[in-house]
Amino acid sequence: MVHAVRVHHTGGPEVLKYEEMELPPPGAGEVRLRHTAIGLNFIDVYFRNGLYKAPGLPFVPGSEGAGVVEAVGEHVNDFHVGDRVAYAMGLGAYAEVRNIDAKLLVHLPAAIDDQTAAAMMLKGMTAQYLVRRIHHVKPGDVILIQAAAGGVGLILAQWAHNLGATVIGTVGSRDKAELALSSGVDHVILYREEDFVHRVKEITSGHMCDVVYDGVGQATYPASLDCLKPLGLWVSFGNASGAIKNFDLLTLSQKGSLFACRPTLGTFTAKRETLIATANDLFEAVLTGAVKIPIHQTYALKDAAHAHRELEARHTTGSSLLMP
Repeated sequence: MVHAVRVHHTGGPEVLKYEEMELPPPGAGEVRLRHTAIGLNFIDVYFRNGLYKAPGLPFVPGSEGAGVVEAVGEHVNDFHVGDRVAYAMGLGAYAEVRNIDAKLLVHLPAAIDDQTAAAMMLKGMTAQYLVRRIHHVKPGDVILIQAAAGGVGLILAQWAHNLGATVIGTVGSRDKAELALSSGVDHVILYREEDFVHRVKEITSGHMCDVVYDGVGQATYPASLDCLKPLGLWVSFGNASGAIKNFDLLTLSQKGSLFACRPTLGTFTAKRETLIATANDLFEAVLTGAVKIPIHQTYALKDAAHAHRELEARHTTGSSLLMP
């Protein structure tokens, strides 16, 4: 028996139940992993409240973690007992021990500790495809990051700044503004006090942005589109304030022949070779110091419901961990 957090029916944070469950031996192609740290992400909220559909009920939420291999199933050749590993996009992380498809795992460099790994795999690889593949950020680019003090936002800001972009970021408080400014954001907008579209126009002298990275969703749409120059790119990669409704494709034409996309990490790491390449690029950015992983909150696994309330209330900054 192992302890895990399970969801028996979708709903608010109260549906997260810390309980014992049986864990069978790892199947063919699987690894048994003992978690040392588990990442907390907004995608966990989406599965918990039913916005994203889990394969069935009950289920163990969570998509990111790090730990040590305890056993391997048949046909697993790349991983061995005692290996330090991490992963993202593998539903079932809110558990002391779990079985997971070995194809989702990557080996951890010795210089990256388990907590850093669990805090960065999903958020850091998301930032990687946003600045390297969705749009190749380069010197001279002007970008806007909505919720720049969040988990993805802080990593994204550092990476884009390191690549030479001018980074504008929205935040919800003065404390978050200081945090963003220390993490590569060149211009901070307090969205509760300022009209962010007007401020972007002021900051850019009316030229507006090449890219808007928007993980907020409903609360920033369609205003995010008004921050773009003609032929600019709007990247909607999250729904922290709720899912966008009534998206009108014609709006993109009316606002300057804009481009829009709604990407997900799973697509960008679906092939084993691209997963490894994405993770290695992230590891290099962290090991060289170009990107630092800010872990600002830790919670016991049994307190997952409290962690979800804090996350949804936007009381968190940077990365958060659940500790088994």
